[in-house]
Amino acid sequence: MPAALPGTVSGLVLAAGAGRRFGGPKALARTAAGTPWLALAVRALREGGCRDVVVALGAGFDEAAVLVPAGAAIVRVDEWATGVAASLRAGLEVAASGSSDAVVVLPVDTPDVPATAVARLARRAEPGALAQATYEGAPGHPVLLGRAHWPGISAAVTGDLGARPYLIAREADLVECGDLWSGADRDTR
Repeated sequence: MPAALPGTVSGLVLAAGAGRRFGGPKALARTAAGTPWLALAVRALREGGCRDVVVALGAGFDEAAVLVPAGAAIVRVDEWATGVAASLRAGLEVAASGSSDAVVVLPVDTPDVPATAVARLARRAEPGALAQATYEGAPGHPVLLGRAHWPGISAAVTGDLGARPYLIAREADLVECGDLWSGADRDTR
């Protein structure tokens, strides 16, 4: 008998912050070849199995919105200055209006993430799932959040503290992805 197929999964790009350490909004960042990091994040999520993608934007909204690939939904995060929690809540609210069983969350400052890392998490998609990519045991992104957890996560996150405490408290599955890439985010140019 074949293995059960995973549930449907959406993608969420967190790209609303001002990027103070970076020197400006990371939503506006590009590779040396000129490819927007937003485009790379959306592509990784789509190629990794996400049927639709939401991009949370705040700082530099007008300039960043034009960099979002066609077909990806944009959510404006007016409270972006309060921290990543506002972006995560806004993105989960948009995802909740759809029918996906889970969402894969990816910050925009991981332009090197391969679609294979997204796919490794997306294969676990079901409403009760919680999974976080690790790199040689260190937690990182992407993260998979099952629909059943969205209200609890939205209530738990605050300021610049994301879902990590929630994931720890509920013993999220740790999914080693160090064989696929470094897991490094970019805080400087």
